[in-house]
Amino acid sequence: MQPPDRKRLLRLQRLEKVRAIARQQAAAEAAAAEGTLAQLLALAQRTGQMASDYAARVDAADGASLRLLTTFREGLGEVSRGTHADAERARGLADTKLRELSEAERRRQAAEDRASAEAKALAAAALQPPLGARRAGGGRKTGTELE
Repeated sequence: MQPPDRKRLLRLQRLEKVRAIARQQAAAEAAAAEGTLAQLLALAQRTGQMASDYAARVDAADGASLRLLTTFREGLGEVSRGTHADAERARGLADTKLRELSEAERRRQAAEDRASAEAKALAAAALQPPLGARRAGGGRKTGTELE
């Protein structure tokens, strides 16, 4: 590890702030993706319910109304399948955003740990007396009596 340095500590603290902002942005994106997923799942459930309700109808009075009902059912089925496909894509996007959030949190935590370690090393270096420092009061004598 490099010797403790005040400028390095400041850079690490700035990096930690940047990583915290990136984490907040990733959290907002993940929340938006989860919200979109929830909306699409609800829509897929409603369209699926409508499709099953119309599939059960057998009240066509004549051939023209039967053809109209069949066409409507097919269109509703396509909408339902499309909505389910959109929900699956949204699920994939939400999962990706959650992974990105997790990665952003790990990067932020690593930056915080490095800044904390640097601050501790800097504090320890400040408490350590410089090499060759003499003690107050003369300290102990060195050498022999012959000198």
